[in-house]
Amino acid sequence: MRSDPAEYDLVAPANLEAAVSLLASGSERWLPIAGGTDLMVQFAAGTLRARKLVSIGRLPELQRIEILPDEIQIGAGCTYSDIRRHDTVQRECPMLARAASWTGGIANQNRGTLGGNIVNASPAADSLPALLAYDASLILVSVRGERRVPYRTFHTGYKTMTLAPDELIRAVCVPRRFGGYISHTRKVGTRNAQAVSKVCMAALARMENGIVHDPRIALGSVAPRPIRLAETERMLDRKPLDSSLVLLASRTAVAEVEPIDDIRSTARYRAALVANLVAEFLKKLGGTQQAGSATLERWNLLPADEAEKEILPCCGSRAWARGMARHRPYKDDRSVLAASDETWRSLGEADWMEAFASHPRIGESRAPQSASARSAAWSSEEQSHAAAAEDAVRTALAEANREYERRFGRIFIICATGKQGSEILQILRQRLQNDAQTEIREAAEQQRQISQIRLGKWLKG
Repeated sequence: MRSDPAEYDLVAPANLEAAVSLLASGSERWLPIAGGTDLMVQFAAGTLRARKLVSIGRLPELQRIEILPDEIQIGAGCTYSDIRRHDTVQRECPMLARAASWTGGIANQNRGTLGGNIVNASPAADSLPALLAYDASLILVSVRGERRVPYRTFHTGYKTMTLAPDELIRAVCVPRRFGGYISHTRKVGTRNAQAVSKVCMAALARMENGIVHDPRIALGSVAPRPIRLAETERMLDRKPLDSSLVLLASRTAVAEVEPIDDIRSTARYRAALVANLVAEFLKKLGGTQQAGSATLERWNLLPADEAEKEILPCCGSRAWARGMARHRPYKDDRSVLAASDETWRSLGEADWMEAFASHPRIGESRAPQSASARSAAWSSEEQSHAAAAEDAVRTALAEANREYERRFGRIFIICATGKQGSEILQILRQRLQNDAQTEIREAAEQQRQISQIRLGKWLKG
């Protein structure tokens, strides 16, 4: 029987402070509701027991995705659509972005939130194995302040967690240190979307000279809560990958899970899936051993000063180029890209500014005199769409560039590859609203992306 709306109270606080104050007030417990994709099913079925609901779905404090030097902070109120469409999340947390694309249909992805998925605490939730594999942490907030907990300790059993009645999840924090890892994620269900998983997996590891390093294998729908296969990971770590290791890992994984028979599948079938998914992941690892390019092999042997000079156009910061040259030799192209991110994040604002100064203004073909011929050529290629924009767009870009330089004292930096002039103009106008600290970090992130793209071109010769 459908619930009677008259039996329920719904309050929509204006901000996060008001929301947590409400949760802490009185003896009656208020139940937070964000996207409502699970609660409304219960409401429609007449099984929603909570009668006092606090709406947090539109709180701006919960809807931000912040890119920090060491982590990505995803607001608990961000929807699956927000997550799967975000460039940095797609690039650095591909397993989470893909899981977001599996969760329900488009309507549910536009409403459902990551925080809601976590506190709903389903062992079959699509996004949770990815959070386990990435070593995510949660920022919890209440009137007492904030505390951070590792996600791996948050769920304590079936539908149970360490969240106090007066707490909300404010943000999910994913470390930015998996650039050199190979990732693999799979959902096995009746369908990829709009179906609950029989088994879902998120796994990643590094490979060095045929040796498995730091394997991380997380599964859903095989235990009372999403789990990491700790014993399987220990058995794999620092071992040479061959067919006997794949077989042993598959058997070890099956011994670690606790599948059940239910309406969606049987325990026996789930156990067989676990064995097959672990083997599939390891075979992917074995098939992605990548030899270095001819450019890399040659560059590894250059004297330090020549190596720095050659790679400098990929970024524009001499400190970055020195760091890249110092860490040679690199075994393959992937390790170069991972080292670039690590080196860039270790630099300070003065080094960032030097890199920014190596670029021409958006919409201008003339590069700074300090820029090399290769850097100038890459800049021209990257800005080709902006250069081909209509006169009105180019005029507006020039005006916005001047306003940006008056406000921040440097040129506007954006990874322009593939972006139309009108799109760049819209982003520029949005970023003019940032405060100085937020904007310099955003510019640094854009420069990191530019360096990754240029390194890819350089490695190909």
